[in-house]
Amino acid sequence: MATLASTQIYPASFPPFSQRKPRAFNPIQCHGTPKEAMEISSNGHIKISTGFPEKGYLTRPGISSPLLPPPPRPRRIILVRHGQSEGNVDESVYTRVADPKIDLTEKGKAEAEECGWRIREMIEEDGADDWKVYFYVSPYKRTLETLRHLGRAFERSRISGMREEPRIRRTLDREKMRADKALRLRYGRFFYRFPNGESAADVYDRITGFRETLKADIDIGRFQPPGERSPNMNLIIVSHGLALRVFLMRWYKWTVEQFERLNNMGNGNTIVMEKGYGGRYSLLMHHSEEELREFGLTDEMLIDQEWQKTARIGEFNYDCPVVNSFFTHFEDEDCIT
Repeated sequence: MATLASTQIYPASFPPFSQRKPRAFNPIQCHGTPKEAMEISSNGHIKISTGFPEKGYLTRPGISSPLLPPPPRPRRIILVRHGQSEGNVDESVYTRVADPKIDLTEKGKAEAEECGWRIREMIEEDGADDWKVYFYVSPYKRTLETLRHLGRAFERSRISGMREEPRIRRTLDREKMRADKALRLRYGRFFYRFPNGESAADVYDRITGFRETLKADIDIGRFQPPGERSPNMNLIIVSHGLALRVFLMRWYKWTVEQFERLNNMGNGNTIVMEKGYGGRYSLLMHHSEEELREFGLTDEMLIDQEWQKTARIGEFNYDCPVVNSFFTHFEDEDCIT
């Protein structure tokens, strides 16, 4: 019987290890610690790489500014709720069809296509020639169908890309949900977890991970083809009402109480986060105060959105309205500060 040492594992034509040529890799130059390396990204930016391209741009020792400026942030982040689904019309559908496989109705398909043309009209009002869109979409059938019909408003040259994103899904057991709605109201809309489903708090954890990925994509300009640095990119996130409300909560750091005041978006409707004068995203750049109040924003939330319109990236709102309303002792002149 042949021993391990005498067994020929590779074909005779396979060269000995000492004669093999190394595989070709992208040019990488060691930099700093062994875990760090300097590489050229697809956008032509120099970045520090530790295996995660989202770690940021390379800076020289003792210099805080990057060698190259970061790519421009997308002009908008547009949140789209899926069109009317069969489950929106008849909840008994959930007893026959798995939630991820629920179809859109014909009305829902029309809502999605109309939504796409509304988004295009909004973008074209900017007057820019080089605008594009990039899509994130929940993997559920009704959201994928929404994107397919919404996308009819855009020719291929306008679509920079798309990504299916499981973290912006939602999971509910509709049969259990109908029976437990009263209990949910007593327990709280954010923390109550439906049997065989999840709570808004569960969705919050997933959305937090997605938000970090999205911010990293924005920071490194992942949506821009090599050599392009246009500020007229528009991100479109096609998802579910609950996931989109939680996304806004996480992005703007709204409280649980503020989240529970929010109303669901209508099928095929949008909420637009538009880049303000300082580079941050504000809902008041596109929506009126009346629209946002109808959605559920309070005076404090609107004050913050007004600040977001002019604040620069990295600035902190030291006159935080939540702090001012949470503590009740500031008007006490005898308070020790």
